[in-house]
Amino acid sequence: MKLTGTIMAVALAIAGGVSQAHAQEWTGGYISGHLGFSKIPEGSNNTVVFDTNLDGDFNDTITNVAGANAFSPGFCAGASATALPAAGCTVDDDGVDFGGRVGYDWQSGRMVFGGVVELSAPDHVDSVSAFSTTPAFYTFTRELTYVGGLRARAGFGTERMLIYGTGGGAWAKLEHSFATSNTANTFVEDADDMAWGYQLGGGIDFKFGKVTAGAEYLWTSLMDDDRYTVRSQGPAAATNPFILTNAAGTDLRRDDGFEFGAIRFTLGYRF
Repeated sequence: MKLTGTIMAVALAIAGGVSQAHAQEWTGGYISGHLGFSKIPEGSNNTVVFDTNLDGDFNDTITNVAGANAFSPGFCAGASATALPAAGCTVDDDGVDFGGRVGYDWQSGRMVFGGVVELSAPDHVDSVSAFSTTPAFYTFTRELTYVGGLRARAGFGTERMLIYGTGGGAWAKLEHSFATSNTANTFVEDADDMAWGYQLGGGIDFKFGKVTAGAEYLWTSLMDDDRYTVRSQGPAAATNPFILTNAAGTDLRRDDGFEFGAIRFTLGYRF
């Protein structure tokens, strides 16, 4: 009986040690890099909006002296080819997404919880154009410099595999620019090149000793619709549509955030 009790105690101790070791497979810090492809969704309803009375509300219609909509030719997603909408617009650029991250995970049983800080550089140039009856084009363009993310992640871990979801805040540095064929007015830019938003996604990691490899999908949404404004003002005549309502001019900006999805392949090292 004593021998049996001793054997059982040793067996339980070994099992407990194995269980504890297994429970800590994903506990610890790591560094990781990623390389993938990032894409802006097609079919976005990109428009330019106007504030003719400069009250801060971009819900006005620019009209000429006859009361007709000066921007009745419409808008397009992309950079205009000419002053005529019939010529079309260029396609926005999608491309490579690369970056790196550091993080830490805690494992409890099969559940894994953690946090990650990331810096990435998606290759995106995104434009929207408006067309007036003049005719003339007005093109707003933004290009991502970098995107930062501070996210939580939670998932299910086995000895060699971790399946997880992730989400948190994001911030980005952008370069804005404006182009137009209108030579009657002057245009003054008011830019804030930082944008804020969120990221959501999920992925899978495989562990080979200290090395991990995996794949991830991440959706990024940045609130950039009000970060860049252009004011159209004189020296055009008082009958000019941009200064017809307010002699100080009219403010223009695009009416959409910056959203894109990325598929990434990851390679990391766990400490």
